[in-house]
Amino acid sequence: MNLVTPEEHPFAPFVRILGKGKRGARDLTREEAREAMGMLLDGKAEETQLGAFLMLLRHKEESAAELAGFTEAVRERLDAPAISVDIDWPSYAGKKRHLPWYLLSIKCLAQSGIRVFMHGGGPHTAGRLYTEQVLDLLEIRRCESWAEVDETLAHDHLAFMPLGAWMPGLQRMIDQRNILGLRSPIHSLARILNPLRARCGLQSIFHPGYQANHREASRLLSDNAIVIKGEGGEIEINPDGLSHLYGTAAGNIWDEDWPALSPQRHVKPAQLDPQHLLAVWRGEASDEYGELAVLSTIALALRGLGEPRDVAFEHARRVWQQRNSSN
Repeated sequence: MNLVTPEEHPFAPFVRILGKGKRGARDLTREEAREAMGMLLDGKAEETQLGAFLMLLRHKEESAAELAGFTEAVRERLDAPAISVDIDWPSYAGKKRHLPWYLLSIKCLAQSGIRVFMHGGGPHTAGRLYTEQVLDLLEIRRCESWAEVDETLAHDHLAFMPLGAWMPGLQRMIDQRNILGLRSPIHSLARILNPLRARCGLQSIFHPGYQANHREASRLLSDNAIVIKGEGGEIEINPDGLSHLYGTAAGNIWDEDWPALSPQRHVKPAQLDPQHLLAVWRGEASDEYGELAVLSTIALALRGLGEPRDVAFEHARRVWQQRNSSN
């Protein structure tokens, strides 16, 4: 029998803060969140603590201050060089009802000279089509290092880098989904990270009530950002319904409603065929829903770079019409 009281694990206080019951539990402060995430990324917590921490956070629902603190811990551990980026485009949800039309929006933006950095966490849910699965088809380069990102952005103005290549600790947390049976708050956190400190970070948060929380986290981080309830959880305006934009710039918040672009809802396709994306891009096929989604999503990015809505839509139409469909 061991008569010596064992020392408490250094990470235990963070689990206790979140899990001390209805009356005792509370949010982490921004500083506590930064320290806790730092310990997780540095491998200073046990696997059981990681699982408990992620699920307690999910049950409680993460606060803006916690998201900001987590992001600061991630940014402190980045080894990325200074790379100029206009739009940070996280892609972590995958599409289920409609094709990923946002990818055509991104190609148009890149062709117009806007530098877009994309990142994602890979396929994790059956029945969804993920960005990573369409990169080769649309000739979007997948990079495995910051040097590749720098080179690709200089040449193509568009680069994709998987989360696992630049922050493997977070990818490991995302991969806990299949062990824990639930998505963790890391899926949401990844959308805020903006690792290269782009001029504007776009975010799509599907569940109502979380959008304002994410905007506040970006404001706390002094980032410029627009958060929407994107179609299927990806950064894509749904032209069939009203879209609310939650924006923050220079420490101030703003809100804007964009009306539906179609008088009636379109019928979703029977199946998601990525070849149809390529055909529409090349002008070999038409798709009213898809082209409206592309235009409005281009406009969203331009709005994030400071253009008023009407100007952004007119600019988006020119960008789409003038695209190099053979590239």
